[in-house]
Amino acid sequence: MKRWAVAVVAASMAGQAQGAETPVLPLSQTEAAHPAMPQILTLRDRARVTDAILAERLDLVVPKLMRNQGVDMWVLVAREYLEDPVVATMLNAESLRARRRTILVFYDPGAGKPIERLTVSRYGLGGLFRPVWDPDRQPDQWKALAEVIAARNPKTIAVNVSGRSAFGDGLTHSQYTEMVAALSPALKARVTPNDTLAIGWLETRSPTEMKLYPGIVRLAHAILAEGLSAETIKPGVTTTADVQWMLRERMARLGVDTWFHPSIGVHRQGTKDLLEGDTVIQKGDLVWSDFGITYLRLNTDTQHLAYVLKDGETDAPAGLRAGLKAANDIQDALTSSFKVGLSGNQVLAEARRKAIAQGLKPSIYSHPLGYHGHAAGPAIGFWDNQNADPRGDFPIHAPTTWSIELSAFAPVPEWGGQEVQFRTEEDAYFDGQSVRYLDGRRTELILIGPK
Repeated sequence: MKRWAVAVVAASMAGQAQGAETPVLPLSQTEAAHPAMPQILTLRDRARVTDAILAERLDLVVPKLMRNQGVDMWVLVAREYLEDPVVATMLNAESLRARRRTILVFYDPGAGKPIERLTVSRYGLGGLFRPVWDPDRQPDQWKALAEVIAARNPKTIAVNVSGRSAFGDGLTHSQYTEMVAALSPALKARVTPNDTLAIGWLETRSPTEMKLYPGIVRLAHAILAEGLSAETIKPGVTTTADVQWMLRERMARLGVDTWFHPSIGVHRQGTKDLLEGDTVIQKGDLVWSDFGITYLRLNTDTQHLAYVLKDGETDAPAGLRAGLKAANDIQDALTSSFKVGLSGNQVLAEARRKAIAQGLKPSIYSHPLGYHGHAAGPAIGFWDNQNADPRGDFPIHAPTTWSIELSAFAPVPEWGGQEVQFRTEEDAYFDGQSVRYLDGRRTELILIGPK
């Protein structure tokens, strides 16, 4: 990481700009029962941190990926409002879009020399890429790119073209056609579709990202805790839609984005299916939530369960507590099955084997998490497919972050043996050896009622 980038992150963490501090929290296996709201950075401070993280990632992640794969040139092309998923994460904080057409070139000259970072465009993207196009000398952008490539004579020209992954398929047909048309026949033959660079870039977490990610998840937990509280939910009055929009309004006031509209539903004794929409929440309901935020370009994804106490109750029925315990046990079966190099499908099969051997009824549908909510990397099951899937063929890598998303189906004796789907989702980090939660996991139901 460049020294200036370290200084920027340190300054923002110390609150030198506007008094706010980036929350830096340790990884935790236990979630706080009543998480306090962390301080939120101003937009200017967020930009400084975002650019420092980007500089670190460009210095560390790109060279490792290219050299591990033996790729000496990687070319990315994006048009304004039609950004390649990778290019969108390589723009500095003040470049909200790819201006006109943005072309990025990474070139490894070998012999231990630094990777060149070039942009064949009018702008240098916050000083992170060196602009190499002079329109006055060469008005044709594609010919300018061809000149840059020819001068370096790479053995391989990797481009983001993939039938397997949307994250590695960011080069549109028209841009591909125009690019290769500008190359000589010899160079054209070296253009190679490659999705592993794109996936690797998106799924790999940097050291600074991992310092900040637990605090980002804490922010999400704190917002969600406000939604699943007696202050928000008034039994017999508040609807599931009311809670959804309360969460959206709270995020808007905090200046925090989301990547999906929150989901709130109700499991109710005597009702087989999950109740959603404008369902009025009642005492005795099990409230399910699915909620995520986007902050400092990273995403969270959380599903928590809350029980609305009946009059005279001080805890949820034992059967509901046992259902959450079953979901925790399936989480353990899954996280203990992670291993570098295994495919998502292999991890799914092993986790299901362990869970079923314990007498549990699992449904596992976990996914990578990071710059996207349903992020780049291998899927580990789908709610509608518990068998091997092509999207689960990708190998598990580290250091990566994950949404540990799954369900346990269990009967609730107090509800006449009614089977309930206990959905849980917690964010976690895989360092290559073990999976640890970013800000803990719920092992007890949230209780909504009189204090």
